[in-house]
Amino acid sequence: MTNEQKYKYMLILLEGQLSSEKNDLANLSNSAAIIKAVMDRINWAGFYIMRENTLVLTTFQGLPACNRVEIGKGVCGVAVAQKKLKRIENVHEFEGHIACDNATNSELVIPIIKDDVVYGVLDIDSPYIGRFTGLEEEYLVQFVDKLNKYIDWSKV
Repeated sequence: MTNEQKYKYMLILLEGQLSSEKNDLANLSNSAAIIKAVMDRINWAGFYIMRENTLVLTTFQGLPACNRVEIGKGVCGVAVAQKKLKRIENVHEFEGHIACDNATNSELVIPIIKDDVVYGVLDIDSPYIGRFTGLEEEYLVQFVDKLNKYIDWSKV
């Protein structure tokens, strides 16, 4: 399969999961697992959710991670502050990068925004510099859009 075929398959898997289960925590857990299973050359995939103006770690696949990230700090915190996707080719060149796993060299963060409210981020890390491209951006934005269709973020 090409990467694009894999990412289309990833969205089909996600739709199947979300449409057949009503528990948001179960859905987020399996969403992280779907990403980790389908995407190659990544070492972490998961979610940070807003709690009292701080990003708090929730469901993920990979090594243990930082529990909390302040808004405006690290790639995730900057993505939330700017309400903007962040694709970082080399995290070691990103001022203020928070190294939860020293093996991570590139990162893709998609803010979770619904009705103009930022609920958190989808964070994906890779041990390879320059791992993420516009193709991953395109499909992971669709991934978050699909999550927004099913997840009640205010209750997560």
